[in-house]
Amino acid sequence: MTDSATISTAGATKKPSLTLRGPQKLFDLLFGGSTVFFAALVLLILGGVVYSLVSGSRLAFATFGPDFIVSQFWNPVTGRFGARAPIYGTLITSAIAMLFGVPISFGIAVFLTEVCPPALKRPLAVAIELLAGIPSIIYGIWGLFFLAPFMQSYVEPLLTSTLGHIPGIGILFSGPPLGIGILTAGIILAIMIIPFISSIMREVFETVPVMLKESAYGIGCTTWEVMWNIVLPYTRVGVIGGIMLGLGRAMGETMAVTFVIGNSHRIANSLLAPGQTISSTLANEFTEATEDLYTSSLIALGLILFVITFIVLSGAKILLIRANRQAGN
Repeated sequence: MTDSATISTAGATKKPSLTLRGPQKLFDLLFGGSTVFFAALVLLILGGVVYSLVSGSRLAFATFGPDFIVSQFWNPVTGRFGARAPIYGTLITSAIAMLFGVPISFGIAVFLTEVCPPALKRPLAVAIELLAGIPSIIYGIWGLFFLAPFMQSYVEPLLTSTLGHIPGIGILFSGPPLGIGILTAGIILAIMIIPFISSIMREVFETVPVMLKESAYGIGCTTWEVMWNIVLPYTRVGVIGGIMLGLGRAMGETMAVTFVIGNSHRIANSLLAPGQTISSTLANEFTEATEDLYTSSLIALGLILFVITFIVLSGAKILLIRANRQAGN
């Protein structure tokens, strides 16, 4: 009896060894060190980009000062440069893209997750995602040879004859229908960001527990009420992240915008008039910049675009933090 008790006590006190063997410990150290290295590498690359932009744009800001941001003049012959027109074009085209792209993307995601027949769901989702793989220059060529003539012949004359006569907003749709301009560039950007935003929205919508949606339907909620009161609050972080991804793509897009915006360093009141964005300015003129001040001014535009993107992403992060606090998370 004593022997059996001794054996039982010995078995109870024996604990499994949690120590790592030599190869396992070495592998764990290598894995941890590599993750730290790559995380630090990202920060180093970001710091290098910021340093290059700041140092490269120093001459432009030293020459023009704050007037570089608020001035509209851009004349390489006289050596006078201002960033207001490209900044304006970047913000307006991105706003137009989000105005069209976000509601359409939301509608696509709702259709694929709540309404679409199961047999069509997967083919339609794949077809939409394939749009994201089309090169931007293809969008630009399509916009130049198809969308711009369509806008010139049908859309812009209709906008001018209807909205153009409304006091206040009519000035936004005044002027001759050229086809190329800020509005056309914004629509191209909207088409380009729809696959990104809709795909992310669809993925996050599918993470909502079925029980939550079925319970809402069970008490008589419509599809819209379920999406607005159940799905969107549950997936707000992913939805805002997808929208910010689309906004970043719209603000930084180059080739497609360059084809259809008209590339004019002038701020016009009408959305139908040609304009310029920061990215299209860099694409058009960087190879022609032979003087130091010209090159520095272009790099300064890149720095401004970097700052604008940083502010937008920071604002989105703050918005998410406040939303989580209000939800009690």
